[in-house]
Amino acid sequence: MNEALLRSLTPSVLGILVRRGADFAAAEDAVQEALVEAVRVWPADPSPSSSSGGSPVRDPKGWLVTVAWRKFLDAARADSARRRREKLIDEEHAPGPSPTVDDTLQLYFLCAHPSLTPSSAVALTLRAVGGLTTRQIARAYLVPEATMAQRISRAKRTVSGVRFDQPGDVATVLRVLYLVFNEGYSGEVDLAAEAIRLTRQLAAAIDHPEVSGLLALMLLHHARRATRTTPDGSLVPLAEQDRGRWDTDSIAEGVEILQAALARDRLGEFQAQAAIAALHADAPTAEETDWVQIVEWYDELVRLTDSPVVRLNRAVAVGEADGPRAGLAALAAVDDSLPRHAAVAAYLHERDGDLATAARLYAEAAHAAPNLAERDHLTRQAARLNARLNARPGS
Repeated sequence: MNEALLRSLTPSVLGILVRRGADFAAAEDAVQEALVEAVRVWPADPSPSSSSGGSPVRDPKGWLVTVAWRKFLDAARADSARRRREKLIDEEHAPGPSPTVDDTLQLYFLCAHPSLTPSSAVALTLRAVGGLTTRQIARAYLVPEATMAQRISRAKRTVSGVRFDQPGDVATVLRVLYLVFNEGYSGEVDLAAEAIRLTRQLAAAIDHPEVSGLLALMLLHHARRATRTTPDGSLVPLAEQDRGRWDTDSIAEGVEILQAALARDRLGEFQAQAAIAALHADAPTAEETDWVQIVEWYDELVRLTDSPVVRLNRAVAVGEADGPRAGLAALAAVDDSLPRHAAVAAYLHERDGDLATAARLYAEAAHAAPNLAERDHLTRQAARLNARLNARPGS
C-alpha cells in the first residue's frame, strides 16, 4: 500500500465529497474511513501496472471517492435526525472517473480559518490536508489520542458552516504551515518534512511569491537539520555546525525558488527570512558570513512585520556586523521581557569581553529556557564562562 499516494489524494477526495453536499465534518470522517479501507484492501502498489499479488486499482482517486461517498451515505442513513442528509441518500454516484477539479487550495483555507485557534488549525490541516491519522498527530504533539481527537472534532464543528468556496487568507495558511514545520520531529511523523510536502502542494495550487518564500525558507533550514544537534541531543550553534554535512541539494533548490520569488518584486516576510537563511547557507565558514547584508534584510523584516522577535534577531546581526557594542545598543531598544532576550544579551556581553555579566545572563536565560535542550545548552555556556573566570589569577 502506497501511503504517500493515499495522503496526496486526501484533499481532492475530501473536496469532492463536500461539493456533492456533505458537510465538512461528515465528509472528513468518511474520507478517513475510506483511507483505512484502502490500507486494508489495496495491494502494496495500487497502480494498474503493479506486479504485486493484489488486484491493481486502476483509478485510486475514483476508488477512494466511491468508498468515501458510500461511507458518508451509510452514516447518513444511521442518523435519521439529520434531515438534510436524508435527502442525499438516493443520490448514489456511479463509479467512474473522478472529477478533475482540484479543491486542495480551498481545503487549506478552510483548515486555517481565522475562527480556529493555531493549535486547532494545525491539527485539522494535518488530518484533512495531510492525511495523517489522529493517532499519528497525537504522537507527534505528545498528547493523548483522545485529546487530539477532541481538538480535531471541535475544529471540524467550528468550520462546518463555512462556505467551501469562500475566499481564504494565504498569510494565515502560511503561518499554520510554519507552525507545523517548527515542531520538527517527534513520534512517528517527521513534521518538518510533512510541512515541506504540504507547502510544495500549496505552491502547486497557487502562484504566490510568499508561498515560494516559505518553501525556500523551509528547505534552507531543513538542509542544516543533521548538524543542529549532537548524537546525545545537545544543541550545536550555527557557527559551530559542520557545513560539510549540510544538504547542498536542498540549499540549491531553496535558493533557486527564492530567486524566482524575489524577481517578482512582491517582497514578504517569508522571502526576507529565506534571504537571510540563504546568506548563512552561502557562507563557506561562519567567519565569512555576510552580516552587513543580513542586517539589511533584517531591516526589511522590521519594516514588513515590526516584530519584537525580528528586532531581537537583528541585534545579534548588528553585533556581528558592527561589533558587540552596536549590538547591545540595538538590543536596548527591545523589550527585555521577550523570550531569549537574556540569551542574546549574554552572547553580546561575552563578545564584548564582559564575562561576568555574560555568565550571569546565560544562567538567567537557562532558567527561562522553553525546552530542555536549550536549557542545557545555556547552562553549559554559563558554566564555561564561570570556569574561565575562576581560572583567572586572584579569583
